[in-house]
Amino acid sequence: MPAKSKAQQMAAGAALAAKCGEKKKNELKGASKSMVKSMSKKELHDMASTKRKGKVEHASKS
Repeated sequence: MPAKSKAQQMAAGAALAAKCGEKKKNELKGASKSMVKSMSKKELHDMASTKRKGKVEHASKS
């Protein structure tokens, strides 16, 4: 599933880094903290590898 915004893509990248052991899980904040618990490495990789071109900074909550 592709990321809907730049912020979501960046959070997925941080969660993936923590899941792979490149970053400590206790350094995560906000959405990335819940993503690391609820998503698989493949799902995080797919979301983090989304191209940023044309994405909004933050997706609307509607």
